[in-house]
Amino acid sequence: MNILLLIGDITIGGGAERVVVNLANAFLEYSYKVKILSFYKENENIAYEIDKNIEIDFLNLKSQKQMKKNLFYKAFYKYYESYLLKKKYKDIDIMIYNNCPQFPLFKNKNTKYIHFVHWHFKKYRKKNNYFDTLIVLSNKQIHLWKQHHKNVFTIPNFLPFNSSKNSDLSQKNVLSVGRMANEDQKGFLKLIEIWEIVQKNDAYKDWTLTLVGDGDLKEKIKTLVKEKNLENSILLKPFTKEIEKEYLKASIYVMASHWEGFPMVLLESTSYQIPSIAFDINTGPSDIIDNEKSGFLIKDGDLNEFADKLCLLMDDENLRKEFGKNAKAKVEENFSKEKVMEQWNEILNS
Repeated sequence: MNILLLIGDITIGGGAERVVVNLANAFLEYSYKVKILSFYKENENIAYEIDKNIEIDFLNLKSQKQMKKNLFYKAFYKYYESYLLKKKYKDIDIMIYNNCPQFPLFKNKNTKYIHFVHWHFKKYRKKNNYFDTLIVLSNKQIHLWKQHHKNVFTIPNFLPFNSSKNSDLSQKNVLSVGRMANEDQKGFLKLIEIWEIVQKNDAYKDWTLTLVGDGDLKEKIKTLVKEKNLENSILLKPFTKEIEKEYLKASIYVMASHWEGFPMVLLESTSYQIPSIAFDINTGPSDIIDNEKSGFLIKDGDLNEFADKLCLLMDDENLRKEFGKNAKAKVEENFSKEKVMEQWNEILNS
């Protein structure tokens, strides 16, 4: 079976791109023939390790921002892209679209078209009707999708590895990882406000908050950190392929996202036995965190409650260890590669 995974830009170091690489590697292990098609190319190299036998095609060698400056692109190009794919990939059995606005307006008769939706339900878009199947990440909103499409299934992201290493949870460091994009999906600006509340108490002056990532918002983040006089306690680090080092130096993982699909960083951090705190947004964190068992889920927007629960974990190393152990056990049980790939195999072969 020939599978083509499509993504907006595989060279961007984000969660959806990581999922596509993980899926491609896993499909290859399960004896599928797999290829990746990236519509755009902003950077020279991809951010994640991919098997050397997986071919990557680029439809355009420019970034999406560069392409959008073209009037022809804005008016017609998404239709032309669909036509190009129909002509170029006649031998593909399954096309899986990931985190991109393109859709199969033009189709090959023998190809099955799947949209793997990486975000929560906002409103239904009619372009989804062009797909044979929709895959969503969480059961929490599946009823909304099923109101509009007859073939909707839930498959979560999987953890591509089970780490044999654990953080010892004794280091006075809190971690958050993600793309620092202008819309601030990951809520880094909120997180700085939460940290400001925490730092008003002298008992936590020896703790640090490490933010790892790159993007257009980073300069604004730097400015806010400086304005709030938090330079000594907030560490800003660039995106790194050696993220394990950051996990092993952290005792708590925090996520202040405004919205999520299924956050890979939460899966990864829990694999190192790190407890987490996140806002209880529509989808994502509540699929991974068991409130008051493996971490804390905070009412969305309640910065003071978030700060209080963060302080609670900072105060109690034994609680961190208890939560961290529970977190790792849940991830290993529910989100292993083997378990999730069983679901993919069932749908691909149906």
